[in-house]
Amino acid sequence: MSRSANPDVIVIGAGAAGLAAATALHQAGRHVLCLEARERVGGRMLSTPVDGGVLDLGATWFWPGEQRVATLAARTGTGVFDQHLSGDAVLQDGAGARRLQGNMIDFPSYRFAAGAQHLPSALAASLPTDAVLLDTPVTAIHPVVGYGLEVHTPDLTLRAAHVVLAVPPALALERIDFGNALPDDVVRLARSTPVWMGAVAKVVALYPSAFWREDSLAGAAFSRSGPLQEIHDMSGVDGRPAALFGFAHARAVRPGFEEAVAAQLAACFGPGAGSPEALHVCDWSREPWTAPRSVHALADYSLFGHPLYQRPTLDGRLHWASTETATEYAGHVEGALHSGERAAHAVLSSALYGSGITAD
Repeated sequence: MSRSANPDVIVIGAGAAGLAAATALHQAGRHVLCLEARERVGGRMLSTPVDGGVLDLGATWFWPGEQRVATLAARTGTGVFDQHLSGDAVLQDGAGARRLQGNMIDFPSYRFAAGAQHLPSALAASLPTDAVLLDTPVTAIHPVVGYGLEVHTPDLTLRAAHVVLAVPPALALERIDFGNALPDDVVRLARSTPVWMGAVAKVVALYPSAFWREDSLAGAAFSRSGPLQEIHDMSGVDGRPAALFGFAHARAVRPGFEEAVAAQLAACFGPGAGSPEALHVCDWSREPWTAPRSVHALADYSLFGHPLYQRPTLDGRLHWASTETATEYAGHVEGALHSGERAAHAVLSSALYGSGITAD
């Protein structure tokens, strides 16, 4: 904790946005402390190990043209591979499931060979050993005249010249006490901004082999009858581990959900799909450090990248960073990295430096 006292910048959240900001600031010579409420880094990039590899329960893909992700993956030695596309897709509606010629559901994209969480883990590993504090939720942020911002956790009170708020805005407003310091228009915006993936459950079914490929199926399906609204192949390099995954509205996760998913998979891909080795369900609406209680009521995605998120508040000391605040690729990992870089640049461009003490 010797270096954590009065850092130049405090970053709240150790997901892709927060770690991108912390890395850029550290490389510029700033003393940075990143506070993460979870007991892990990665935020909505979450990978779980299984026999033969990993399964992504959060972010899965990145796409051609997303250069920040591609560059970071190369720099950190994070291997990537092409999403499986070949084969036919399936359409499911009230009349049942029918095979479609070709795969018009999936698009060319890339996956992370070691799982998406490897990317933020590599970023965190590149920082000083005491730069990231896990299991450290922030409870309050208050301006202190002449000393920048004061950040409170259950066990610490810290001061810094700048704070980068790298969590979904609606979550920040629910979890962190700002007193009456934030402008009213910023409060209204943050409370109304949806949380990407916040109202979604991701389901991953693990199998001994990618048997659907043997039947020339792509592992892709679109459903009007659910519970999974779309399904994709999540198998690893060379088909191992073999898996299918889909998205469901989080409100669909109730007693009987897993049985309904198994029946749907069997209807779309054959009887063998109805008996996975394991079924992983990650309901992001129930993740307390991702989704606020209001998550199901937030639906105006036009608020992503809003101009107010591009402007530091609290006298230029509080900076917004999360994929919801990005003006490019909002909702993607690329957007998270972009927002973190933008926040770091704003800090470095500011005339307010030092360990929480104004330049004048």
